[in-house]
Amino acid sequence: MFAGIDVASERHVLARLDSAGKAIGRPIAFGEDQDGYTRLAEALGPPPVLVAMEATGHYWKNLFAVLTAAGHDVALLNPFTARRFQEASLERTKTDAIDAEGLARLAFEKRPVPTQLHDEAAESLRELVRHRDRLRQDFDDRVRQLHRLVDLGFPEFTRYVRSLDSMLATALIAEHPTAQAFARANPRRLAKLRYDGCHFVGPELAEQLVAAAKHSVGQHHGPVYALQARHICQDLDLWRRRLTEIDRDIEGLLDAHEVGKLLLSIDGLGPHSVARIIAAVGDPARFRSAGAFAAYVGVVPSLRQSGKHSARIRAPISPMGNARLRRALWMPVLGAVRRNPWLRAFYQRLRAAGKPAKLALIAAMRKLLNAVYSVARNRKPFVTLTDTARAA
Repeated sequence: MFAGIDVASERHVLARLDSAGKAIGRPIAFGEDQDGYTRLAEALGPPPVLVAMEATGHYWKNLFAVLTAAGHDVALLNPFTARRFQEASLERTKTDAIDAEGLARLAFEKRPVPTQLHDEAAESLRELVRHRDRLRQDFDDRVRQLHRLVDLGFPEFTRYVRSLDSMLATALIAEHPTAQAFARANPRRLAKLRYDGCHFVGPELAEQLVAAAKHSVGQHHGPVYALQARHICQDLDLWRRRLTEIDRDIEGLLDAHEVGKLLLSIDGLGPHSVARIIAAVGDPARFRSAGAFAAYVGVVPSLRQSGKHSARIRAPISPMGNARLRRALWMPVLGAVRRNPWLRAFYQRLRAAGKPAKLALIAAMRKLLNAVYSVARNRKPFVTLTDTARAA
């Protein structure tokens, strides 16, 4: 039997087909609760049943766990794939029941391979990485809000303390939120302010800030501005500690992960980059080739050629692929082409051949992904030809 489930937050819809592709009854709606799951189990019958459903947000996770535990084969589909299959049938109406029937039809005709989820460590890394991204976004939002308050109350402050996301900046602003507060401060007492547990502000910076505050052009010093600044500084201190804690947890999980530990041997990949790769794909060796892995990330050209229409000289990269992982690898590649000897040589060779900088960087990312795939497939640390020659 084949089945399709249209996944939603509270109410799912199940459609079934027999071995000949004929519908079994009408689509069945069931809830996201114990009664609904019992109804689902009764409707599916004994395993194995090939069930197709879209990976919609997080709503599929409980269903997937229950169905696989019961012995059914579950194929998680990219919503884009399911939509294109529905469009090919020229279906003009869209309802939950029709979507479920379309997924069941896709399972019958295409026989997708059942999905194997990542191991527990990879799933933990995925959750930690996404939680860290949310915290980092909140942290950066608070820094921008603090910039606004500083611009209104003490715009000269950033001449002496460049980065408002630093512990020095938050310690100073929490104590003296506006220029008026700084102007009233005692320079000697301000110099003894400890901002990271071991370092002090110092007399030079304290005197500069007090002097600048007395002639500041900032005009907003009311209690509401001081209250906002203090609250933001408290938030930044809290999120900074949480980010540090998450970073330690990520490094601990990587240290216990076979592939993650090996990927750290590649110059240019740090714990955050490796964690994002493991979180996105689990084991890169599960792909049939390095090219398939690069295609999943989206570092492949999007060639368009048909009839008399000639392809562009330089085809852009495909918009398909894992954009989240592609963005996460961009900055590591920028650093790697400066500090990584073998990747820097590859990048410089492309630039010397006249390739544009961005094209050379994309090629360097593809080269780095090839190294990731090789390390994961061979289960050995990364070794360059230079290292091999030196060892010989």
